[in-house]
Amino acid sequence: MTSLPAPSAKKLGLVIDLDTCVGCQACATNCKEWNTSGHMAPLPDHHPYSAGVEGVWFNRVHSYEAGDGEDGRTVHFPRSCLHCETPACVTVCPTGASYKRAEDGIVLVNTDICIGCQLCAWACPYGAREFDEDQGVMKKCTLCVDRIYNEHIPEERRVPACVSTCPANARHFGDLGDPDSDVSKLVAERGGMELMPELGYKPVNRYLPPRRAPKPDAGPPKDAGPLPSQITNPLLRWVDKVLSR
Repeated sequence: MTSLPAPSAKKLGLVIDLDTCVGCQACATNCKEWNTSGHMAPLPDHHPYSAGVEGVWFNRVHSYEAGDGEDGRTVHFPRSCLHCETPACVTVCPTGASYKRAEDGIVLVNTDICIGCQLCAWACPYGAREFDEDQGVMKKCTLCVDRIYNEHIPEERRVPACVSTCPANARHFGDLGDPDSDVSKLVAERGGMELMPELGYKPVNRYLPPRRAPKPDAGPPKDAGPLPSQITNPLLRWVDKVLSR
């Protein structure tokens, strides 16, 4: 089985805001577009217009109805690899194809030595592994490793494809190992959460919970005005009679 490197001080990952995600699928689409010609290319599709969205997708967006009555709302939940600190998908791999980088904590797959046994998919409790039936190997989110370190791209654009395309600014990228980074401050401010922390895999990615919509303040009751019988001015009484028809 595959061993893990020593814990990395640098922990690159995503922060996803469930309060502002609108479920538009732009992140999934741009992820597919970039990666189908990038580091893990190709990403095949099988019956791409069917209800099952069959094929290899590194990012999938699920939508749920949460709460009841006035507290109910639709929550859109993007799901991809969480780049755990102690990923079971790595330690279960018999060939070392699944591995975690020591320099930045990104979890990757070396498809040259992957035998397609799918043990990593069984071990991952988050359903983040994708099996490429055409090539017979496992694939997964790479945090666009071929993009975030690409010096031919302007520095401000060196973020994962899903982050660069989000129209609602619901996805953020950075070093979650640095408490002074923008993403770490955002997590601290909004109470960002791990996904299923009780499992002990220590996912790096964080989710910002939906915020409760403030209930409108009804304020003091509005003055309904005088009753028709209380209007003494003949002209105003006539106007009130006309407008009340």
